[in-house]
Amino acid sequence: MATNRAPHSEIRVAKPLAHISRQQQRTLATRRRLLAAAEKIFARDGFEAARLEDIASLAGYTRGAFYANFRSKEDIFFALLEDWVGARIAEVNALLAKHETPAHRMRALREHYAQLAQDRRLALLSLEFKLFAIRHPEAHARLRARQRRFRACGGDIVSRIAKSTGRSLAISSVAAATGLGALSNALLLEHLVDNATITDSDIRHLLGVFFDAVLGAKHSA
Repeated sequence: MATNRAPHSEIRVAKPLAHISRQQQRTLATRRRLLAAAEKIFARDGFEAARLEDIASLAGYTRGAFYANFRSKEDIFFALLEDWVGARIAEVNALLAKHETPAHRMRALREHYAQLAQDRRLALLSLEFKLFAIRHPEAHARLRARQRRFRACGGDIVSRIAKSTGRSLAISSVAAATGLGALSNALLLEHLVDNATITDSDIRHLLGVFFDAVLGAKHSA
């Protein structure tokens, strides 16, 4: 199995250009600084409370510079989401490429999944934006379209792993990928509300059990 091929629904990942003009370099640098600032402001204030002025100021620019690169606060959030998901998919594909046997790939992916709930920033921002999007039809439609593309990538990875290990999925690979992500986020939220009720160790155990259940049983010989 070619473990380093891109998923069918490919996430766009920016690649460094060998030759770009100084103006293009400045534009890319401005965009990167705005994205880094937005990530910090969103994490500090939450999505709805975050202000464009604060994002621009932290990056060292004006509102005009912000609007030269992004149309709105939602637009820069989607750009961050694209980067986050692209990086996560790249990490998983790199992880799978390190292991030669299906059994080793399965164990590596299981361990990786069990650690997902450590990323509190992404989980909280994603949850907050989903609640915002549900109340705003335009953002909802845009998020739904992005989510379907992201989930297709995750589903492709789940499907490849299941086939390589001779396992049978009881549900679609996209539904499996969605469920795996949803449980991780839900457990993290409960942990943040009361970490005495469910510990990090509890989360890792539950995610591992759920991973095993979702990936299904091996085909009978």
